[in-house]
Amino acid sequence: MVPKIGIIYSSVDGQTLKICKKLIANFKEKQIQTAIYSIDEFNAELTQFHTLIIGASIRYGKHNKKVIKFINNNKNYLSKINTAFFSVNLVARKEDKNSANTNPYLIKFLKKVDWNPQYIEVFAGKLDYKSYSFFDKLMIKLIMKLTKGPTKSNLPIEFTNWKKVDHFGLRIIKNIK
Repeated sequence: MVPKIGIIYSSVDGQTLKICKKLIANFKEKQIQTAIYSIDEFNAELTQFHTLIIGASIRYGKHNKKVIKFINNNKNYLSKINTAFFSVNLVARKEDKNSANTNPYLIKFLKKVDWNPQYIEVFAGKLDYKSYSFFDKLMIKLIMKLTKGPTKSNLPIEFTNWKKVDHFGLRIIKNIK
């Protein structure tokens, strides 16, 4: 059987999807077959995957409920294959909250779902005030003010560390036989 990686993502503003596409490019470079699905459209058989990666963004402190439901409904199978999870959130832009051991959203999520994927990572997301609705813009500016982040910018600010994304992909590739 040719190893196949499945990637399931939940993205609010597109940065999680962008990270997934970067991972796919790394896998294709190593000639590893990969399929990608939005959590909203996932309908594949899990048994076709050697490795399953789930990427989910944070909005207002929470990951998408569909991601939680998916993990809870498939925990038995997920324990039999290689699995990875990454969270995308703006808190991860801070040096003291940019690792799997220090990011409060990731820690809380993994405790909630009681799941231990082999590979876990957190990536900082993108801040793009112009793309947000009035309410989201207001709330995110408030959160940024409280966390000493940028509250004004006419251009998107991408906090994602792409070398860290590459390293995460390489860690996964090393275990694919």
